[in-house]
Amino acid sequence: MAIDVILGLQWGDEGKGKIVDYLAKSYDIVARFQGGPNAGHTLKFDGKKFVLHTVPSGIFRQNLINLIGNGVVIDPITLRKELENLDNAGFEYRSRLLVAKKAHLILPTHRYLDAANEAAKGHDKIGSTLKGIGPTYMDKTGRNGLRVGDILLDEFQQRYENLKHKHLGLLKALPDIAFDLDGEEKQFFEAVEILRSLKLVDGEYFINEQLAQGKSILAEGAQGSMLDIDFGTYPFVTSSNTVTAGVCNGLGVAPRTIGEVIGITKAYCTRVGSGPFPTELHDETGELLRKEGGEFGATTGRPRRCGWIDLPQLRYTIMLNGVSQLVVTKIDVLNIFKEIKAATHYSYDGANHTELPYDLCGVPVDPVYESFDGWEQSLEDVTEFEALPKTARQYLRFLEEYLGVPVTMVSTGPERSSLILKEMAKV
Repeated sequence: MAIDVILGLQWGDEGKGKIVDYLAKSYDIVARFQGGPNAGHTLKFDGKKFVLHTVPSGIFRQNLINLIGNGVVIDPITLRKELENLDNAGFEYRSRLLVAKKAHLILPTHRYLDAANEAAKGHDKIGSTLKGIGPTYMDKTGRNGLRVGDILLDEFQQRYENLKHKHLGLLKALPDIAFDLDGEEKQFFEAVEILRSLKLVDGEYFINEQLAQGKSILAEGAQGSMLDIDFGTYPFVTSSNTVTAGVCNGLGVAPRTIGEVIGITKAYCTRVGSGPFPTELHDETGELLRKEGGEFGATTGRPRRCGWIDLPQLRYTIMLNGVSQLVVTKIDVLNIFKEIKAATHYSYDGANHTELPYDLCGVPVDPVYESFDGWEQSLEDVTEFEALPKTARQYLRFLEEYLGVPVTMVSTGPERSSLILKEMAKV
């Protein structure tokens, strides 16, 4: 069996959680392969809303195994809160949630450093979620980090103190900020006890054994491809590889195990935090997209920047990820628009281009748009692609032709049931 991959193709917030939740019923295992609690995967069903930050989005499917892979960074405090929410909602997870021992831990001082570093940048800040993600990955690559497996060691407390001491030394060179370290440490060690009670596994052996047994696996990405540490809009990126290649390092599998790559894009585009956003709208249309789409961060609550869909950007991430299927979400947000636009080219260096410049932060680009007639009607009761308004079908077919990838699913609302299958995803 192969590992199918599902990931976002923009700057995050594409609606991955809902799609993973839907597809999960066709798999035996859902595995998160990177990122941390800076992710916010929102799912709505049975009139209830759930937001997951660390736990894979397959947790709501009965009997499905969920693995937090070694490429994920875990804040025990955040994880504890997620598990309490699952307990309160009556979802059994202890027999189905596994944590890779090689996943790194986010310490309270990682979050302290994150906030202090961001404060030091002033107007040049990256737009961090302040969850300690960057400092944790820095310790990982600097070979100083603590891992989940370390909590089982007798000397864990000493290792913690050593890393904390290093962090406190670094903080002396940064601005003073309000941070209740004693209170956060108390919560941290209480949450570590909860983490110890979960099923901790050698993730790389587990996942490869499951593959050998013929089990079907869905790898779940976090953030978006344009936030990839290598290929995103550097330096306004996250600290991990958010593209398909990250699955191999994040789960411990060979490249030949990758099967279908399901890429998700909104019918328009959003971004949270700082950094370039070529199609961003600073007018009433942008504000209307934000209002209609409820565009506020699931993790931070910050208002998202909004704009029209960016096709050169999508071509770029489709190429990087090897996308074989496209999922278009939140098309219902466009219901009220008489005219819809899509950027088909970038204008820079005196010419039109379909390729992104080396440094999208340093090269000013002007998007070149193509306009489409809107459908100006609700899609609430539409369950089949051919029942969509003609102009909506034309818009989706244009995306397919321009991007060279078939659209297999279209999301028409936040609920689990608001999904059109244009062509069943191969699983």
